[in-house]
Amino acid sequence: MSAIETIHIDGHWRPAASGGTREILDPADATVLAVVSEGGVEDTDAAVEAARRAFDTGDWPRTPTAERAALLRRVADLLQRDREEIALIESRDTGKTLEEGRVDVDDVTAAFRYFADLVTNESGGRVVDAGSADVHSVVVHEPVGVCALITPWNYPLLQASWKIAPALAAGNTFVLKPSEVTPLSTAHLMRLLAEAGLPDGVANLVTGPGDPVGARMSSHPGVDLVSFTGGLVSGTKVAAAAAATVKKVALELGGKNPNIVFADACADDEGFDTAVDQALNAAFIHSGQVCSAGSRLILEESLHDRFVTELARRARRIRLGRGTEPGVECGPLVSQQQLDKTEAYVASALAEGAVLRCGGKRPEPSETRPATGYFYEPTVLDRCTREMRVVREETFGPILTVETFRTEDEAVALANDTEYGLAGAVFSGDTARARRVAARLRHGTVWINDYHPYLPQAEWGGFGKSGVGRELGPTGLDEYREAKHVYENLRPAPVRWFAG
Repeated sequence: MSAIETIHIDGHWRPAASGGTREILDPADATVLAVVSEGGVEDTDAAVEAARRAFDTGDWPRTPTAERAALLRRVADLLQRDREEIALIESRDTGKTLEEGRVDVDDVTAAFRYFADLVTNESGGRVVDAGSADVHSVVVHEPVGVCALITPWNYPLLQASWKIAPALAAGNTFVLKPSEVTPLSTAHLMRLLAEAGLPDGVANLVTGPGDPVGARMSSHPGVDLVSFTGGLVSGTKVAAAAAATVKKVALELGGKNPNIVFADACADDEGFDTAVDQALNAAFIHSGQVCSAGSRLILEESLHDRFVTELARRARRIRLGRGTEPGVECGPLVSQQQLDKTEAYVASALAEGAVLRCGGKRPEPSETRPATGYFYEPTVLDRCTREMRVVREETFGPILTVETFRTEDEAVALANDTEYGLAGAVFSGDTARARRVAARLRHGTVWINDYHPYLPQAEWGGFGKSGVGRELGPTGLDEYREAKHVYENLRPAPVRWFAG
């Protein structure tokens, strides 16, 4: 299989300077899906130089806002034109279902359109009252400069769009490094940016591992901002590397997300069905490989037996298989490494006293589940405690832990007992209680009687070790801008501070 050139610098696709390549595996059967370029420091430096040149001497940062917005809208239209093709790429590359891939394309499209609308509707600056008619004072926003964008493997296209759309809307240039495990849809997006008319050098792509590519991007003196989405360990390395040159840093580092269910949410059969269904969605969408996955189910004690019994029954019925096959509800894990990690977490939980209610193993092979694929059954672990490793660490697999509480205060304490703070949910039939608990949760997004929806116009990010900064919303745009105060004296005159 010949290698695909996936390094894009200054408007040109090229192989890695070293000639290095990497095999991209289909997680459903571990066969080679594609061979791509494996970049290194030399490629990264060339990409940063191109982005630097495009920002310092090119037209994009000085392009009128309306024209930048129009380009973002063209990209959105092209995404919809290629919706089925991109969804298939995303499904085969990550293992998620084809329907999840389609939803991702629609969400990416919405992000580009949102940031186009946001910058179009902004005023020319914020006038500041200086207390004198002789002074004109205004705060304006300008692009940061060259942005290093580092994205994860679970939502490669979506996470790229959350960075690319605001970066371009603000007038920046960038170098993008997707995960070396799932780079294919990102490469397609780069082609769409060029087709939409983005000038050469504004958008640059280097495929390769975090070390050396991501490390070099984070420390490069020619980069003004680094935005990283991924794991906590890698994120702290990015922050440390960026510190020496005092870059702006935005980090989204995942979470260990609680889903609190009060008994009054299940007062009737409809409420019970909804709460169980949402608990499954929270934990097992994309095989749990979601930073906001509701992997900690926190149940009111009186509800426990009935709820867990039904939860496990439904989890056993989840149709597991190749994401492109009709009727499949849950695909494989993304890699052998992630499969091994999932097995290790389940083993540690059982050793620490958790009770296995369902799953806990690889499924039997079938026509849609090749034996070589990275499949793992949706797993429910009951009688868990906050001291267990599986409860405290981000597992990023199809594992749902169950804890119980008796009082509202205990529920809040359990939900907040995490070093992360990305997202969480409250299910209750008592509106006042639900809103009261939501207000007490130290998490960046809190859902009430729902799980997983997000809006591009609402900020996304977390408290604690879930990261620094926000994506989406007006704040997500401001991450890619610098504020400048321009103070104009309309009637200049000597100050006479010094006698002279």
